[in-house]
Amino acid sequence: MPDLSTQPIDSVQHFKGTDFPADIRFRQILVTGPPGAGKSTLIMHLGGWSEEGYLDLARKHWWRSEVLSVRPREIHLGIPFQGLPNAVSVFDAEFLECDPFPPIDFARVVLPPRKRYFFSVDWYRRYVFEFLLPPPELVLARRTERARHSTHPVDAQLSLEICTAQLDVFRRIAEYLHHQGLNVYLREGMEGCLRRFVKSQSEP
Repeated sequence: MPDLSTQPIDSVQHFKGTDFPADIRFRQILVTGPPGAGKSTLIMHLGGWSEEGYLDLARKHWWRSEVLSVRPREIHLGIPFQGLPNAVSVFDAEFLECDPFPPIDFARVVLPPRKRYFFSVDWYRRYVFEFLLPPPELVLARRTERARHSTHPVDAQLSLEICTAQLDVFRRIAEYLHHQGLNVYLREGMEGCLRRFVKSQSEP
């Protein structure tokens, strides 16, 4: 899948001093991103559900998961990769020990059904995925500082290469979910510009 370009979101609203797209509701938001992106900080600032939930995108009916019942919610993604039998997080040893890092197996990502009846749930409108994607240098600096206090086991393995690869995985997943019709936008940090993917000519 080719890289998609993005554009700034000009129409915004404010929740507790933080910008969000004007066309979404507060209770739709699912915040995700790699380790050190600032998910917990943002969710706590909003007063949302800061206990990180795990969402396996290769599992059937992940959109019905109980971890999504309370929003806004911080979530970590289990992602299927080529050559790995199970979906894993980007901080799991199965991913980090691969050389080179494996590409995403998009064929194994399970997608919600489309709304077919008036009273059925429109899963494509129920959730809005916010992907926190700061520059890898900033993520590395945050995690390096955090590692000094040994508060997060995921910081045991740290390098710019790892941070860059993890950010790229989340960028690719964001592009894929957008291309499939789910609501997705990007944020470079709590103060970063909000961006959306530009709709390509091949999209409906």
